[in-house]
Amino acid sequence: MLLDYLIVFLVGGGICLIGQILVIRTQMTTARILVLFLLLGVVLEAFGLYQPFAEFAKSGAMIPICGFGSTLARGAIEGAATGNILGVLKGGLSATASGLAAAVFFSYIFAMIFRSRTKKTGK
Repeated sequence: MLLDYLIVFLVGGGICLIGQILVIRTQMTTARILVLFLLLGVVLEAFGLYQPFAEFAKSGAMIPICGFGSTLARGAIEGAATGNILGVLKGGLSATASGLAAAVFFSYIFAMIFRSRTKKTGK
């Protein structure tokens, strides 16, 4: 059990470390890094590579945004099995509905509490 916690911590921390390195070392905005990780999760799920990784890393792979992309892609793939185009949209949205609802709710709460700032570039 302790090994599971260690794996989750190292994988989740490693994903966050990569994101932080991108924030510090590149001119990419945090929004672009978020989209990059989301698309990485979608692409890895589309090729069937994210699920084995998630089984190994458990919540260390599913909690970061790439796990959200994987869940979105998996729902869309399952929805596509219905044979119509709306199934793709419905499958992706129903698979991620709780995450989307939580993101909207907590974004609203934190927007009421804190003041956001944009990243300052060296230009």
